[in-house]
Amino acid sequence: MSTLLSFLLTLGVLVVVHEYGHYRVARACGVKVLRFSVGFGKVLWRRQKGDTEFVVSLLPLGGYVRMLDERETPVAPHERGEAFNNKPLWQRAAIVLAGPMANLLLAVLLYAAASWIGTQEAKPVLGAPAAGSLAERAGLRAGDWVRAVSRDGTDWEDVASVTELRWQVTQAALAGERLQLMASNAQGQATRTLVLDLQSVAGQEVDAALMQRIGLGAPYSEPVLGEVKSDGPAARAGLRAGDRVLRVDDVPVMDAAGLRERIAASVRNGVPQPMRWQIERRGQTLELSVQPRLHGEGPRAIGRVDAYVGQPPEMVLVRRGPVDGLVQGAQRTWEVSVLTLQMMGRMLTGEASLKNLSGPLTIADYAGQSVNQGLSYYLGFLALVSVSLGVLNLLPLPMLDGGHLMYYLFEGLTGRPVSELWLKWLQRGGALILLLLMSLALSNDLARLLGQH
Repeated sequence: MSTLLSFLLTLGVLVVVHEYGHYRVARACGVKVLRFSVGFGKVLWRRQKGDTEFVVSLLPLGGYVRMLDERETPVAPHERGEAFNNKPLWQRAAIVLAGPMANLLLAVLLYAAASWIGTQEAKPVLGAPAAGSLAERAGLRAGDWVRAVSRDGTDWEDVASVTELRWQVTQAALAGERLQLMASNAQGQATRTLVLDLQSVAGQEVDAALMQRIGLGAPYSEPVLGEVKSDGPAARAGLRAGDRVLRVDDVPVMDAAGLRERIAASVRNGVPQPMRWQIERRGQTLELSVQPRLHGEGPRAIGRVDAYVGQPPEMVLVRRGPVDGLVQGAQRTWEVSVLTLQMMGRMLTGEASLKNLSGPLTIADYAGQSVNQGLSYYLGFLALVSVSLGVLNLLPLPMLDGGHLMYYLFEGLTGRPVSELWLKWLQRGGALILLLLMSLALSNDLARLLGQH
C-alpha cells in the first residue's frame, strides 16, 4: 500500500507541476484556459474557478490543460484574441515549453531541498574490489578512502560519500571516459592517484550491477562478527560476537564482503566443506574449524554459518548550505539531463541496452523504497523522475511538447504552419512510437520483477 501511495504522490506532484507550467504561462499570455485536468477519463472531482474548470480524473497517468482554440471548438468573435491558435508564435512556443521547464525547475528545488535536509551516507571507504575487475586492475584495495575524483587530472572534485562516488563513476562510464581517483588509507594517509579506465563498460546497462561489474561493491565493512545464533554452525565452532576474522583456509580476509563470499562459496557438489578460520579475540589469535550448513538447493545452494558477518560502514552526514544547495541542485539537474539524453542516444544507436528503459512498475518500486529511507531520499528520487519527465517531453516526437516545438520551428523558418495532413500523420506516428516505448518499458519492469534482468 505504501508503494502505491508513494507512486501516486510522485506522479501527482509531477503532473500538477508540469501542467501548471503550461497553465501559468498561458494565462500570462492572455490565453483562456478551459480545463486543468490531473488524470484522464471519468471525472472524480471538479471545481470551477473563473473561466477554468479544475478536475481530478480516474486514470492518474498524466494530465492536460485545455485551452481555447479555434482548431478544436468554435470561438465567439469577442474571444478570438484569447484563443491559443491566434497568439504570436513565440507565445505559443513559450506556453508549450513551460511544462518541461517547470519539471526541470522543480528538480533543481528538490535536489536543493534534499541537500539542505542532509542525508546519512556511507563514507567513501571501499571494500575489496572484485577479482579481475577494473577497480582491482586500477590498484584499489579494501579499506581505500576515495577523497576526490577528476576527469582530466587537473580539476579535482571532493567526494563526500559512496553515493557521490558512484554518481561520478556512472557519468564517466556512460561517457566512456577515464576517471582518476585520489585515494588514501582509511586514516587519510599514503595518498595516491589511481585511474579507472571505464571505456570498456561504456554502453552497458546502467543498473545496480554496474558498480559490481566495475568492481566497486559495498562500502568497507570490517570482518568482525556480530550476533551469533545459538546452535548454528558459528556457535558450534566456538565463534563469538566481536571476533575478528583474519584468515580463512590460510587466505587473508580483507573485509566482511569477502568473508561472506567465502562462506557462500564453501559448497562443493552440493555439500558444504569445512573451513579453517583464524580469528583475533581480545588480542589473542585462535584457529577454529567451521562447518557451514547448506542453504538452498541445486546450483543456487550456498553455505551459511548463522552469524552476522561485518560491522556497519562508517557514516557521514552530507549536507549543504542554502547557496551551495541551490548550486548543487542546478548542477545535478543539468548532469542528469545530459546523462538522460546520452543514454537515449546510445539506446537508439544500439550502443546501450534497451533494458535501461524503465516504466511505472519500476518507478513505483523505487518510490516506495525511497519513502522508507526518509524524506531527503524521496526528494532526490522525485527530482530524478522530474528531470526524466522534463527531458522526455522535450524530445522532438509528435504528441510530446518537443514535437509541438518542432512544428513551431518549421513555422518560424518557413512562415507557414505544418499542414493538417502532415499533422495527422505525424500524430499517428508519434502515438505509435510512444506506445512501443511504453510497451518496452513495461516489459522491462516485469522482467525486473521476475528476476530476468
